[in-house]
Amino acid sequence: MSVVVTIRLQRMGAVKQPHYRVVVCDSRKARKGGFIEIVGYYNPMREPAIINMKKDRIKEWVSKGARPSSTVKNLLLKV
Repeated sequence: MSVVVTIRLQRMGAVKQPHYRVVVCDSRKARKGGFIEIVGYYNPMREPAIINMKKDRIKEWVSKGARPSSTVKNLLLKV
């Protein structure tokens, strides 16, 4: 079985106060599991929402075969 690297959100924060890290990780890991690299963060609780991503690192991981989740794809379109 081949390892699929994904770029996805990792939930952080307290109850009803979520913010997210954008992480590169093995797709078999749990949402709170280990990750390879943090490539950004997203805070939907602020107005306007804060989206900060390292586009150069994300492009590099995608060129290596990483697959962004659908939510991360949508966030990348907003940045």
